[in-house]
Amino acid sequence: MTKFRTMIFTAAALALTSVAADAGTPEGLWLTGPDKKGNVAHVQAVKCGAAVCGTIVKAFNSAGQPIQSPNVGKRVFWDMTPAGADTYQGRAYVPVMNRDYGAQMVLRGNKMLVKGCAGPICMDQTWTRLK
Repeated sequence: MTKFRTMIFTAAALALTSVAADAGTPEGLWLTGPDKKGNVAHVQAVKCGAAVCGTIVKAFNSAGQPIQSPNVGKRVFWDMTPAGADTYQGRAYVPVMNRDYGAQMVLRGNKMLVKGCAGPICMDQTWTRLK
């Protein structure tokens, strides 16, 4: 019985370690912050080789209703590679500006600060992990 209990505890510890490791990665489904019109999007972040990239998979109006958007299907960040504790750096596309920028993502639990800069001018948004 002791051996069986040890196996159960080991399996439980490995499962908890796996969940904790997932919390430290930007991979998953994210809800963006609202744009100037109050619209938000779901961004799916996945591994792209050694980096992480993200694509808009759904868009919603300020009332939370799905909307048709020309941005659905667009990649909004790519080449995001680890750059320190819970920090990733790469490139991001800002649809409203129709331009890409050097970008940084900083994970904070189930929140992620996404920041892009063009020279000294920076914009940021906090996203929430959905999955």
